[in-house]
Amino acid sequence: MNIKKIIQKSSLCCALSATDKQGVIEELLDLLVKNGRITDRKAVLKAIMVREKNMSTGMHHGLAIPHGKSETVATLHAAVGLAPEGVNFDSQDGQATRIVILTVSPVNRSAPHIQFLAEISRLMNREEIRKEMLAAGSEDEMYRILTGQ
Repeated sequence: MNIKKIIQKSSLCCALSATDKQGVIEELLDLLVKNGRITDRKAVLKAIMVREKNMSTGMHHGLAIPHGKSETVATLHAAVGLAPEGVNFDSQDGQATRIVILTVSPVNRSAPHIQFLAEISRLMNREEIRKEMLAAGSEDEMYRILTGQ
């Protein structure tokens, strides 16, 4: 899967202002709304929060990948944000989350969603990539790190 087809510079934020899980999710979702990727914010937010209530998407190493599926989107979309101070995402390792990758995909298409999650997980599993991301001073730099450009 080509991450460049999913992640756009305009869907990145190198300094999220929200200080809690829901706030971070809404802030990233608002980037997708602003870019015209999401038209039904309420439906998408509900899908993501239902998924989050069933099982936290906080992973290891300060990473969270909140995601949801909605009938209101036709293709997979993603937004990425950095929370320099860390946010409680009920992570598996108990660490604060500092890198958040939000994804939204159509209900009837699982393959792109699974492929993206696998690809982004492989990338974020590399400590040097996580360190580069956390040191990124701009969305342009984040994009370069994520896409390998």
